[in-house]
Amino acid sequence: MLAESDPEIYEIILQEKKRQEEVLELIPSENIVSHAVLQAMGSVLTNKYSEGYPGKRYYGGNKIVDLAEGLAIERAKKLFGAEHVNVQPLSGSPANQAVFFALMNPGDKFLGLDLSCGGHLTHGSPVNFSGKIYKCAPYFVDRETELLDYDAIRTLAFKENPRMIISGLTAYPRNIDFRAFQDIAEDVGAYHMADISHIAGLIAGGALENPVPYTDVVTTTTHKTLRGPRGAIIMCKNDDRLKEKYHPDSAKDLSGLIDFAVFPGLQGGPHDHINAAKAVAFQEAMQPDFSNYAKQIIKNAKVLAEELMSYGFRLVSGGTDNHLMLIDMTNKGISGKEAETLLDEINITVNKNTVPFDPRKPFDPSGIRIGTPTLTTRGMEEGEMKSVAEWIDKAVKYKDNAPMKEKIRNDVIELCREFPIYE
Repeated sequence: MLAESDPEIYEIILQEKKRQEEVLELIPSENIVSHAVLQAMGSVLTNKYSEGYPGKRYYGGNKIVDLAEGLAIERAKKLFGAEHVNVQPLSGSPANQAVFFALMNPGDKFLGLDLSCGGHLTHGSPVNFSGKIYKCAPYFVDRETELLDYDAIRTLAFKENPRMIISGLTAYPRNIDFRAFQDIAEDVGAYHMADISHIAGLIAGGALENPVPYTDVVTTTTHKTLRGPRGAIIMCKNDDRLKEKYHPDSAKDLSGLIDFAVFPGLQGGPHDHINAAKAVAFQEAMQPDFSNYAKQIIKNAKVLAEELMSYGFRLVSGGTDNHLMLIDMTNKGISGKEAETLLDEINITVNKNTVPFDPRKPFDPSGIRIGTPTLTTRGMEEGEMKSVAEWIDKAVKYKDNAPMKEKIRNDVIELCREFPIYE
């Protein structure tokens, strides 16, 4: 059908499918969804408009859509042990924006991890809404260990008296003590928002600790390690513990404030086909093999990290506890941008990334960020990680040797054929 109606787009899709099949995808925020998730995303649910929430819509004809969204909500609650879930956010940034919108006023102060130290744009970057509309007091990793210093974060929180504290990561390769963040937030009378977008699949699979039961608000994308469609959810407690301080005139509890911020505050009609695909992904994440997948991601990441360090690569913080690692390319004599381009040539996909206190600019940083979710989904294990590390090392050593790079590229493609994306 598509081939006949729009052959140009059809050809582009085929080209992208071929690219994905023939590359080692190491960008830690990417993954491969199942056929079932793809089918839900391409379903007739995209034809419906359903502003509002299940049982309370502004449009008619939503009885069946209500069932799909309700299923997504209940499955997310069960998967993460959440009291309340909103599945309508269109992606991670809008989800975080909704939490800001719900719990803070323009100009209010919050604490967020600095971008160069592994935080996200929405955690207070001055070019983002979070840094433009609100006042961010950034916290940093320790310069020596490149780890979070919770005593320093506590001191900063008492100094700045923020309305909200954000924990979470986009390029921090170590475990985060979410309970410590919650304790700090409670001690200073602030909300605590944990952004688990990168590690949600590892949490759902039991490979990392779940902060949802004791954290005020938790946001996550539904793709990345969770292996669902592009989208997000917000989970929160179902109480008004802090409402009296910040919203004394509101009749809404915490969950009500969140829901009202998503709709009608920031969004109109939800994407019902995506919400259905989220429900499918949550169901998949509750299966026994998902736990094996989550644990294998970390096993693969640790082996890849150790192998890279054995070749002389400097990993930020000296390793990884999760699915990703951050490599400072300075001692290899190339920038992160150059490394990204070089590895693209041998069919290994990474993204350039700043390292803590990076002297270089974000679009030409010192490091690259890599991770193991996609390779793990394809079925690769520790042995394949050793080959990946070897190829990365050779590519950097022989960056000006075209025949060597071509040989490595052919070896990469041969490995990829052993682990097809879709049978």
